This record gives sequence, C-alpha cells and structure tokens, in this order.
Amino acid sequence: MSRFWSKVTNSITPYFPGEHPRDKKYIKLNTNENPYPPSLKVHDAINSENNSNIRLYPDPDAMELKLAISNYYKVKKEEVFVGNGSDEVLAFCFPAFFNCGEVISFPDITYSFYPIYADLFGVKYKTVRLNNDFTIPLGAFSKDVKGIFLANPNAPTGIALGTSEIEAFVKSFSNTLVIVDEAYVDFSDQSMVQFINKYDNLLVVQTFSKSRQLAGLRVGFAIGNAELIEGLEKIKNSFNSYPLDRIAQKAAVAAIEDEQHFKETCAKIIKTRDYTFDKLVELGYKVLSSKTNFLFVSHERFSGRELFLRLRQEGILARHFPKPNIENWLRITIGTDEEMGILIEKLKGLVV
Repeated sequence: MSRFWSKVTNSITPYFPGEHPRDKKYIKLNTNENPYPPSLKVHDAINSENNSNIRLYPDPDAMELKLAISNYYKVKKEEVFVGNGSDEVLAFCFPAFFNCGEVISFPDITYSFYPIYADLFGVKYKTVRLNNDFTIPLGAFSKDVKGIFLANPNAPTGIALGTSEIEAFVKSFSNTLVIVDEAYVDFSDQSMVQFINKYDNLLVVQTFSKSRQLAGLRVGFAIGNAELIEGLEKIKNSFNSYPLDRIAQKAAVAAIEDEQHFKETCAKIIKTRDYTFDKLVELGYKVLSSKTNFLFVSHERFSGRELFLRLRQEGILARHFPKPNIENWLRITIGTDEEMGILIEKLKGLVV
C-alpha cells in the first residue's frame, strides 16, 4: 500500500484474468480464446500496415471499421461505437450513463468485471440470484435501478436467454438502460442487435476476441441508438481519442469481411462443443447446456478446486471460480478436436 494511493485504489479488488503460466506448455482451455487462427485476409491486412504508416496516429473515429460493422449488422454508422476490447466499451458505459451513487443491477453469477467497474466508478449495485438451474430470473429484477447488465449467453455458465424473453424484458423496463453483453453470441443465435431501433433503452456490446479470433488485438464494439453512442463517444474522447491502433482497425475490418472463415470456424467450435458435452455427460460429469465456446462442468466426486488441480497436473488449464454456488464447477474452453480429445481422456481417467 502506497501513501499516495487514492481511496479507490486502496479499496478496490481488481479483476484477475485466467492464468498464463510459463513453467511448461499446457493445453490452454482457461481463457475462452479461439483455437483457430484468423483468416488469411486478416494476415494480409496486418502486413499492409508498413513502417511508414505506423508513425502516424490511427483514425480516431475508426470510420472504416464502423462502416464495416454497420454494413454487416444493417445499422447506421452513428449507431456503432468501437473500443479497445469489449471490456473498455463496458467500462465506458459506467461514466457515460450512470452517476456516482446511482444503482444498477446484474445477476450474482455473471461476468465478474461488472461489480469491479461499479466500484471503480462509484456506482452502487444489487445482484439478482440465479435460479437453481443457473438460469437468469428476469422477473426478479427491480425497476427502480438506473441500468441492468445482462451477459447473454451468460458467463461462466454458458446459458442463453431467448431474444423474445429479452425483448419483453427491455420493453417492460422502458425507464432503465439494459446493456446486453453478447461476447459469446456468435456461438448461438440470440443477438439483440435487431431490436436497437425499436428500444432506445437497449445497448448491445460485442467483441472480436472470441468468434473472430482477435483477442490479441483488443477490438470491441457497441450498437445502440445514436444518443447512446454519442454518450460513449464523449467519454472516449475525454479519456483516449485513439483507443484502436492502425493494425487493430485494419485487422478487424478484414475479419468482419471474411464471413466464410467466420462461419466455418464458429461451426467447428459448436460441433466440437456439442460432441464434448455428450462425451462428458456419458462419463458422469454434470455439464450445463452451452451456447458459447466453453462448457461449465462439475462432478459429484470432486470439488472444483480438486478437479482444476488434477487437470493442471495433466497439463490442461481450465478456469476455477472460488465463489459461492459455483466453487465446484470448472469453465472449460472449447479447443481443437485434438485438444478436447485429450481432455476427455484425462477426465475419463479420473472417474473410471
């Protein structure tokens, strides 16, 4: 603790990402990265940025990328905001839409950055307890909050709500901003982007990290009505006018334009996910139905911590959350068929 730290620095508990060990080579199934490389078009786009260009600042508005996103999702460019990963976009939502001391809400088991951002920006929050089957009880949310964050599909459970359910929810909460975090939506078919012109209280946040294989370049975006986007732009331009570098912008445009590669790799991950689900259930593991690129797994004979350590000893990294109600579960990223075959054999060896 430094005598120069602020009260916020002294009090806040930061987010801890999945481990990146260097002691040996692991099958890395703990951070929900895509197991397949980006398309060759992304590779070519990155190489097109030569040394002469790198000395220049990037386009602060990332207009080429905004146009690519708006064309793909059939929205106006004024309805698109881009940021340095969806984490930054989500962070900007707090000062853009919520005042210090106002109250927001989100499920008690969801993306763990939400409470951290709330604490960082002085926003109060109350959580809604998930049902026993880990589904989100939309009817339990209170209408006296300023905003609601819904990760859909939810993390770390992988369970998705239907668009009709969320639309009814957004409609009934007309005085509350509903931010739908769709980091994993491309592994399902439940996007709310189609409703952004119908509801001015809906903001949809997505990322290029999962389905478009650009986790290392940090590209995220939000789609909503122009007034919401303007609010995010004001915060961005008061914090960092150049959040996306030249290479990230070029690569993201190429990634969104190569739809064939996007669809093929998503389909491969979904197929592998469903196969792995079936095999683990056959072995006696409890696995939640997933619409993401990961599975949430437990076994009655092992604590989550023990299962995590057993796999780590076998050279496989998974994600364990030592939190109430999910401490006996592991989140396991879907890797290649070969990697998941090894995982299945290791998990089989623990129970037979």
